[in-house]
Amino acid sequence: MSRTGDDAERLGQVEDAISTASRSSDLKITDLRVAVVASNYDYPIIRIDTNQDVYGLGEVRDAGHKESALQFKSMLVGQNPCNVDMIFRAIKRYGNSGREGGGVSGIEIALWDLVGKVYGVPCYQFLGGKYRDAVRIYGDTPAPAEPTPEAYADVVRARKALGLTFIKFDIRPSLFTDTPGGTIGQPSKFEHGLGRRWRAPGAGSPAKLTERGIARAVEVVSAVREAAGWDVSLCTDHFGHGHLTAKDVIKLAEPLESFGLAWLEDPMPWYDVAGHKRVTDAISTPTAAGEELYLWDEFQPFIEERAMDILHPDLLTSGGMLETKKIADYGERFGLTTALHFAGSPIAFMANVHCAAAIPSFVALEHHGLDLPFWESLVTGLPADYLTDGYVTVPDSPGLGVDLNYAAIEENLRTPDTMFLPTEEWNTPKLGFWRPDDRWRE
Repeated sequence: MSRTGDDAERLGQVEDAISTASRSSDLKITDLRVAVVASNYDYPIIRIDTNQDVYGLGEVRDAGHKESALQFKSMLVGQNPCNVDMIFRAIKRYGNSGREGGGVSGIEIALWDLVGKVYGVPCYQFLGGKYRDAVRIYGDTPAPAEPTPEAYADVVRARKALGLTFIKFDIRPSLFTDTPGGTIGQPSKFEHGLGRRWRAPGAGSPAKLTERGIARAVEVVSAVREAAGWDVSLCTDHFGHGHLTAKDVIKLAEPLESFGLAWLEDPMPWYDVAGHKRVTDAISTPTAAGEELYLWDEFQPFIEERAMDILHPDLLTSGGMLETKKIADYGERFGLTTALHFAGSPIAFMANVHCAAAIPSFVALEHHGLDLPFWESLVTGLPADYLTDGYVTVPDSPGLGVDLNYAAIEENLRTPDTMFLPTEEWNTPKLGFWRPDDRWRE
């Protein structure tokens, strides 16, 4: 079928908007390089280069490893980055929960950034458009050095002074163990550190809370609520991860109900569907969890069992922007809202902003870099007043809407003189079936 003159003119207008050196069908990935920024949690930043001098930026999850992304280089080189779904399907089987999902997720982000730059479209458009023009931030607030109620109140006041209307604060197990009579017993001796993470809650350490320990937590939360006021949403973290048993979490949650917490985060080990459901069903304060879950598949049983009240994926583990959007949309069918866990650089932060803009039942996005003086400088395109009254505007620039500030990255490298160096050693396949030659037949 031949095109009319009007059709040809319209097609020319579309192609004029595409910022490529040639046609997008000829676009090929040529390289994958990394730069690891030293931070509160290191940021392994990745760059996917192409044959048309346009590149995509992504990031392995905070405190993850650059190798999680580099292992896929041989599978990426030569591919058209616009085939995001095909590439994602090919590599996702090699990812896993927690930080092991960071390579797959970071590459997914870099591909969307690249495609957005090629077509001159912001990333949220690939997710179906946006539901909001600005995204609400919840500020992470680490526990103070001296975990007194007064010290907690001071750090939360400082967060509120930034204009935040949603604040998270950490109540760590040390609050109970450092309180005289806060727990019963003492930690078991001669334990191997490697085995501590993968066992039932309460194993090897005092898990039984006393009334004194619970009362101390109530004092802290009361002081925080008074400092923040009732016009600020508050949530708290670090109850679970195997530190407390389900019964202790339930017992602790009851006296905290009067403070109107937005959620209690990760009440049980991340993989325990039944444990999360047990706590969620027993307490009035909402639960939020999911930062270690990988892909829609791992969220599915939690969602269908309604084992948590608020989905809390980290898109640098959950599979990137589109997969996280799918997770949130599926959760919405079961009446669950979504907040986004995040502790990385401005690159992945903007990926979260785009994703949050596209999620209908979105609550808030975490910001874990508020105390880092160099955080904003790692990129260009992020205004100095990017955080205004607790919100971040969704950019309309192509891709993620930010670019690399090479000088700031080089200044903050984990290892000097390692910024985006060649990665030829990763050209050879490291994953899957590989048969380089048939020399044995000669």
